[in-house]
Amino acid sequence: MNKSELIDAVAAAADIPKAAAGRALDAMIDSVTDTLKNGDQVVLVGFGTFGVKERAARTGRNPQTGQPIEIKAAKVPSFKAGKALKDAVN
Repeated sequence: MNKSELIDAVAAAADIPKAAAGRALDAMIDSVTDTLKNGDQVVLVGFGTFGVKERAARTGRNPQTGQPIEIKAAKVPSFKAGKALKDAVN
């Protein structure tokens, strides 16, 4: 399912126009992004938790030359599924 299909599904389920569903989805994505930028997490009980994890610096290899390269430490977004979502999928 891509973004436009998700907007169509939300609009049908909530009985609202597609434009309103699109704005709501964009607002939700922006809110989650801003919260993660600030280092906080977003907890949706039953669905899951969006958070930020620290990835340590490490040494990798250039696949073309085989030379070692240093990969910088980074913050990466993460998602941990909640129990209700896990149960729904299984």
